[in-house]
Amino acid sequence: MSKTLSILIPVYNEKATLLELLRRVEAVELPVAKQIVMVDDGSTDGTRELLKNISPERAIIVYHERNRGKGAALRTALARATGELLIIQDADLEYDPADYPAMLGPLLDGRADVVYGSRFLGGPHRVLLFWHYFANKLFTLLTNILYDINLTDMGTCYKAFLAEKVRTLPLESERFGIEAELTAKICKRRLRIYEVPISYSGRTYCEGKKITWKDGFSYLWCLLRYRVSD
Repeated sequence: MSKTLSILIPVYNEKATLLELLRRVEAVELPVAKQIVMVDDGSTDGTRELLKNISPERAIIVYHERNRGKGAALRTALARATGELLIIQDADLEYDPADYPAMLGPLLDGRADVVYGSRFLGGPHRVLLFWHYFANKLFTLLTNILYDINLTDMGTCYKAFLAEKVRTLPLESERFGIEAELTAKICKRRLRIYEVPISYSGRTYCEGKKITWKDGFSYLWCLLRYRVSD
């Protein structure tokens, strides 16, 4: 029996990219069925109006009445997902759904419980924002030290999972700290992690990038907190 991939898409003020992202997700050819779950996290730029015109046959759409953060949106999406496989997809076109086949390979052939799409393993990427690159490398190094692993990209959006594994994780983070929380709890449970190279088309703040230096404190707190407690 064919498996289903649930694609979890948190959305916040992405009117300019939303429909193109949906088109790309629908266009990618996979050996599994696709279920798209989109959570509007209190958008105010017209994104919500676009979502209301998407038919239920194309995607499950859930609305938060106020902006709560990426972590909260992912938990909402996870509650509606029914697939045996899961992948996180941002709505801003920084990550390309054409990389899904590479992400799913280690899950489908039984090598992995979790697959990380790494921006630093040789895939094509836009040259941009040194300090974001430096911070990601720093937090990845801290993760490797605390959890005794050798990841290259802890903060990547592209994380794919066997659903039965991620559903056991008691996720709490409201905002971008969800990336560090997921990694910490995956590592503590000694799940089998693979990394594959992906492409990356990063944005500037003028183009709509939302994560800021303040979110680094959430990364740090989650990495330290979940090292000693769930």
